[in-house]
Amino acid sequence: MKKLILLGLSFSLFVLNSCGTATEEKGDENHEKTERNLNFTGELPELSVYHLPSNWTNQNGEDILLEDLRGNIVVAVMIYTKCKAACPRLIADVRRIHSLVDEGTNEQVKYVFVSIDPEVDTPETMKSFAIENQMDNEQWVFLRGSEADTREFALVLGVGYKRISPIDFSHSNIISVFDQNGELTFQKEGLGVDDEAIVEAIEKLAI
Repeated sequence: MKKLILLGLSFSLFVLNSCGTATEEKGDENHEKTERNLNFTGELPELSVYHLPSNWTNQNGEDILLEDLRGNIVVAVMIYTKCKAACPRLIADVRRIHSLVDEGTNEQVKYVFVSIDPEVDTPETMKSFAIENQMDNEQWVFLRGSEADTREFALVLGVGYKRISPIDFSHSNIISVFDQNGELTFQKEGLGVDDEAIVEAIEKLAI
């Protein structure tokens, strides 16, 4: 668990500071992608987020584990539904990314919004929010958990958040991409940032 949290805390820094690496031969890349994407059963990779022993409830009132998402590419972001500042822009970024990812790949993706305000974001609230934003289908997943589970998940993603008033939070604006086995592969930080790299990262994971 400690390794997962340390990975999350360092991943954003890696994304911001890393330079481009040499392009691998296409045949080797395709081979590696196939090996990675076909192994969705059995033992989880050591750094899989699915090792987190957390329990969640979705917008339909269903109790799920993070591992229930295994086998999907997961694009995850932390928000709260009453946010009037950054969250609407963050959601708009995710919707734009969805529109840019090719249709075949999108069939393999779950876009997951994890609430940083689980006390307010009940399943009913999240359901109404999903309907209002035309994201009420199986591809869009809204989750709430305990405060402890939410904090732990945020640590893995390197997302910081803090309540600044009874109804408002200050929080990081990070969109994270996990592969089919729950390993963090890419992060995009900031609002309105160019989407080319994250779209490429998502499509690279498709089978």
